[in-house]
Amino acid sequence: MISLRINGRSVAVDADEDTPLLWVVRDEIGLTGTKFGCGIGMCGACTVHVGGRATRSCITPLGAVAGADVTTIEGLDPAGQHPVQKAWISLQVPQCGYCQSGQIMQAAALLKDFPDPSDQDIDAVMTGNLCRCMTYVRIRAAIKQAAAELKGAAGRE
Repeated sequence: MISLRINGRSVAVDADEDTPLLWVVRDEIGLTGTKFGCGIGMCGACTVHVGGRATRSCITPLGAVAGADVTTIEGLDPAGQHPVQKAWISLQVPQCGYCQSGQIMQAAALLKDFPDPSDQDIDAVMTGNLCRCMTYVRIRAAIKQAAAELKGAAGRE
């Protein structure tokens, strides 16, 4: 049994330590918002947060996250009110939507490191998250909108 926390909930999983975290999240825990894309960590569809850092779950073995805090798209904000999620909806970012959970998780991590990101910051951090529908312009705009909301919220504190 390998124990970890997923979206704030303690879970114990009876799986081989080499099992990719993606399959544990989807098949064992039943959280299907995290998507399988390429299986080699190159497309970003499977991005989750491990200890607050964006992580490709398709190449992360379960044994490597024993005891860790994992956040999936379902746990980013269960009500869908994270500034990135709200910006995605406001600007109608998704087209097919397949990559969007990974895009959103990567963008949320980006904003922790770059609270006021430039276009270059966004491009550098988001470059590993592929979108077949090419919604990159809307993705960038949504990240900037979310950053502005977070900045405004910080100013009100």
